Amino acid sequence: MHETTAYEITSPRPWTPPPAAAARPVILPAEIPPGVDWVTLPNGVRTLAYTQPAPAPQIPVTPTQPIPAWAKTTALLAPTVGGGIAAAGIGLSYAAPGLIAMSHALWSAAALVVAAVTAIPVLLHTTRRATTGGGSRGAGSTTHITQNITATGLFGRANGTINNR
Repeated sequence: MHETTAYEITSPRPWTPPPAAAARPVILPAEIPPGVDWVTLPNGVRTLAYTQPAPAPQIPVTPTQPIPAWAKTTALLAPTVGGGIAAAGIGLSYAAPGLIAMSHALWSAAALVVAAVTAIPVLLHTTRRATTGGGSRGAGSTTHITQNITATGLFGRANGTINNR
């Protein structure tokens, strides 16, 4: 069957530090491999030991917040407004020759209106003078109307007379 091996049971011996006179090896910090560091044991002895790398600090994760309605609206309107501006620019570039022609036509129309406003009274005065007989004072049937208005004070009642001669 099975053979059993007998083991000698011993009690642990207390740890004793090495004598001070013993030569300790000197290890330079550059010679220490990665993952090994100086540690202090519970009894105060410093020694080299394999260490676990320190865990990276955890960045606190904030819960996601809903996107505000105004931000959604703005985000949806931005391409629309930009597209409208682009379409207007393209339309103006196509319409530029026509707009230039219309502006010239408007300036011509404005000049025609100014000329008419100036010429019509001159023409009417000339034709009236020709029909009344050359503009002499008693030759035609011209009516002279005079009006005299008087008022007293700032808010006084005005009185007037009209004379037909």
